[in-house]
Amino acid sequence: MKKCDKILKKTFELASMMLDLADEGDNAREDPGCGILYGVVRDSAYKIRQLADSEMKAHIKKGWLKGGK
Repeated sequence: MKKCDKILKKTFELASMMLDLADEGDNAREDPGCGILYGVVRDSAYKIRQLADSEMKAHIKKGWLKGGK
């Protein structure tokens, strides 16, 4: 696997960790400010995942990456 594909895989893992963190933070929050923060974390994770997915498809199309995440 190419180094760029390994980093792409780590990017998916990061987005997943961010989503878990947002859920955990939402469950533990005690004020609205934290809700805003974890909403931004969640939105950012979805955006990162969307961009990584597009990049993964481009890598597959180029023949660099076989399969998926």
